[in-house]
Amino acid sequence: MKNISTCLLLFIGSLMLSCSQPSATDYTQFVDPFIGTEGFGHTFPGATTPMGMVQVSPQTGNYAWKYCSGYQYTDTLVRGYAHTQLNGTGVGDLGDVILLPFKEGKVDNVFKVPFSKEKEVASPNYYSTELTKDHIKVELTSAEHVGMHRYSFEQAGDYKLLLNINNTMTGAGNKNTTQVVDAKINIENNRTLTGFMHVNRWIDRKLFFVIELSKPFTNTSFVEGYKDRIMLMDFPMADAEELEVKVGISTVNIKGAKKNLLAEAKNKTFDQLHQQGKDKWNEYLSRVEIEGTKEQKVTFYTSLYHLFIQPNNIADVDGQYRGAKGKVATAPSKKYYSTFSLWDTYRAAHPLYTILSPEKDTEFVESMLTHGEENGYLPIWTLMGKENHCMIGNHSVAAIVDAYHKGLLEGNERRAYQLIKQSLTTNHWHKYDWQIYDKYGFLPSDIFKKEAVSRTLEATFDDWCAATMAKDLGEMDDYVFFSKRSEYYKNIFDESTGFFRGKNSDSSWVTPFDPLRNSHGPTTGGDYTEGNAWHYSWHILQDPESLVELMGGKLEMAEKLDALFTMDAPVDEHAADVTGLIGQYAHGNEPSHHVIYLYNYVDQPQKAQQLIRQVMATQYLNSPDGLSGNDDCGQMSAWYVFSALGFYPVNPASGEFNIGLPLYEKTSLKLGENTLTIKANNLSEKNCYVKSVTYNGEPITDWKIAYSQIMNGGVLEFEMEGENSLMALF
Repeated sequence: MKNISTCLLLFIGSLMLSCSQPSATDYTQFVDPFIGTEGFGHTFPGATTPMGMVQVSPQTGNYAWKYCSGYQYTDTLVRGYAHTQLNGTGVGDLGDVILLPFKEGKVDNVFKVPFSKEKEVASPNYYSTELTKDHIKVELTSAEHVGMHRYSFEQAGDYKLLLNINNTMTGAGNKNTTQVVDAKINIENNRTLTGFMHVNRWIDRKLFFVIELSKPFTNTSFVEGYKDRIMLMDFPMADAEELEVKVGISTVNIKGAKKNLLAEAKNKTFDQLHQQGKDKWNEYLSRVEIEGTKEQKVTFYTSLYHLFIQPNNIADVDGQYRGAKGKVATAPSKKYYSTFSLWDTYRAAHPLYTILSPEKDTEFVESMLTHGEENGYLPIWTLMGKENHCMIGNHSVAAIVDAYHKGLLEGNERRAYQLIKQSLTTNHWHKYDWQIYDKYGFLPSDIFKKEAVSRTLEATFDDWCAATMAKDLGEMDDYVFFSKRSEYYKNIFDESTGFFRGKNSDSSWVTPFDPLRNSHGPTTGGDYTEGNAWHYSWHILQDPESLVELMGGKLEMAEKLDALFTMDAPVDEHAADVTGLIGQYAHGNEPSHHVIYLYNYVDQPQKAQQLIRQVMATQYLNSPDGLSGNDDCGQMSAWYVFSALGFYPVNPASGEFNIGLPLYEKTSLKLGENTLTIKANNLSEKNCYVKSVTYNGEPITDWKIAYSQIMNGGVLEFEMEGENSLMALF
């Protein structure tokens, strides 16, 4: 790496202003939902409310990995507008209940029409474009369980409205011939339709819907070969006439969908729903006030927006939901959250929720515990209330223990601990066998043919989390047991190579060994998950100090970190998720997210600061392809928010945050009755390194700040200096 000023990269096109722009009351003006909609980001541009069940958004494609969210920015044809989407995932599902107005065309399961890119507009809880062939303006907005469409017809004529429930986002593979197991559209009257979908894609799930039309249709017909699943409705329209459509959804039944629509949208206009959702977004976005350029605000507030799209409340307005085993239950709080992408979000998204929305984090944990009680173990990756077992570890453990340490469990400590212990000691899925794990002190690669190293390392962090809670609760035998397991990582560290490496049941190392060879979990085999030995050999979140010792000391570990960020090495064929590379550091995938901050543990924080600036400047851009990897339900965005504030949770369940450096001259976190003000004195294009840090006037010398300090408010103050006062960094 050349010793260039990464500050310059950050400020190109948007130099810091000596007098920052005043804070806007409408923070949604700084959100660009198109960021991340092209390439690897897998975000969507449509309308949604914070943590709502509905995301009504354009579907421009399917049957390919790039369409996990159903949309790619460069597309110019649209299949219609669906009511559920995933934000930034690497696996496709949802994309339910597609609607599309049009005039003429031969319809099938992949029918598309052209739309205007020039007239395409997106903002929080609003999307609009024009269907160019028939001159139809499309506008979308939503409530928590309701999507609303407004179609404006420029020219009089006979039009059709397509309803397609024969669709789910596959990510790749077959075209819904088997994944939509059953589906049916019911015609209740000429302005009301109901129906259901039974889908077995990522999970086995059911969705029920009701559709209300502002104008009666004159005729209906099913598309040949798709009876009960793809229907056309006829509408004669006058010049400049509008058709409004409201769609309520539920996991429970049609009655639940109707209740949701009645409660949230029955007597509401399109503009009222739009404004209500916009107000809800401002409620969350306004919890952070930054002083910076407009470009910086767009990047920051779009990241906050992506963070709060999920987890999603799938309970109906009366609290009913369909849970882990498919049974209908009622949540006393009328909230039941799903879309827990925990292998990703335990790292930064959940710690950020504990700061910016602790009241929601408590609700998230309650949903995790309820899921665990029904399913027999805590969530791994849940969607629409069901477990899909995606990825490795059981990191709801980390999110729950983090909430516990921060006082957010509200009397549920014993209940939570019992589920944690049960989840980490009882076999319940094929990626872990706790008896084998304990027999060998690691997962042997000749028994576990895939991801043995990564699975071991991720499990040791969950064990550490369990140990800390056991100790607090006086469960000392459990504390000893889980503490021992939390150090199993030492059993797979190869001193001769300096890497965590696959080991067989006879204690022999797996050969041949190439630390640069990427594995992609279940698809390619290998000992690592979406990465290689270079990526996973930093994954001791619970004890970075011990990692320093394993690597021979601070100097040796610093040299290895330098090599990680500076090596010029090819990316091998198994690298779909290994993106955002700086050397072999892969910012586009989550296992790398804490690594930059490890420079603090080898007494070289300035190198961390330089790299933080470089990542923020080059891998978070205000453009559709502005994310270097999948947003992964807000985790990629959470890294940016934390790093822009000036700290990051290397150990995401410790209640401590590692100091980096702030991006803005002044930031205010509104934390209930308290406010934390973050100042960067003398910050400029040249002065972009931290000379010293104080909290309420007291020096911080260990490069850490506690959760309690943040939430108590006050002033976190950085004194900045220039790189000329520092030695050459790389």
